[in-house]
Amino acid sequence: MEYGICNLAVVPLRAEPNDRSEQVSQVLFGEAFEIIEWQERWVKITTESDNYTGWIGRLQFTMLGHVAYKSIKQTSAPLTYRAVTQAWKTADNSVIYLPVGSSLAFLEGTTCNIGTERFEIIGEIGEREDIGTTAKSFLNSPYLWGGRTHFGIDCSGFTQAVFKLNGIKIKRDASQQVDEGVLVNDLTEARLGDLAFFHNEAGKVTHVGIMLNNEYIIHASGKVKIDSIDSTGIYSKEQKRHTHQLHSIKRFM
Repeated sequence: MEYGICNLAVVPLRAEPNDRSEQVSQVLFGEAFEIIEWQERWVKITTESDNYTGWIGRLQFTMLGHVAYKSIKQTSAPLTYRAVTQAWKTADNSVIYLPVGSSLAFLEGTTCNIGTERFEIIGEIGEREDIGTTAKSFLNSPYLWGGRTHFGIDCSGFTQAVFKLNGIKIKRDASQQVDEGVLVNDLTEARLGDLAFFHNEAGKVTHVGIMLNNEYIIHASGKVKIDSIDSTGIYSKEQKRHTHQLHSIKRFM
């Protein structure tokens, strides 16, 4: 088995080995992965953090040895908590702007060693905050299918990112996240940090958000925003209607 690690700020993870293929997720700086298949311009990978599979460009990562990959799996790397953290790439004297949730793998002091490259972290990386504060830091971030950062994020990328920044690992997609956690029997019992899931007409879970209490939810739909929720689902004041039908509520902490 071969391994790699992301040495760019953020890399699109695509469904197929094609620049026009949909972005299903993103790989952030310092995140490692297994390499499953090579093509001329693409590699198929499975991410270490959430076992998500897709394609990235061959020029968008650096190789990682087996021992180093094993170390990443066994030891959680420090994360960046600010929307943007600057890293100075010493090899070419350039600056990379790391998104929130980047992994500072193999960090020694302020030096992050990614493969054979050195990155000096500039300034503070921030610190962990509570679920509500972390979630609200994403307010007005635009919706982006497959996105995971303040500059574009989807509904399950949002919940996964907020949980990751609070030390909780969950899967990538809403349809996967709904199979985790402990069921909350009634909306009146919901509390801060619970995840609410929503389904389409066919009964498939297609949306997820974070409960702020048993009356309000923060979620990514058009943008990250706060809406009211009742037993029917999410009610949008902007659209003056229910936009998402409630499926279930799960607790993860």
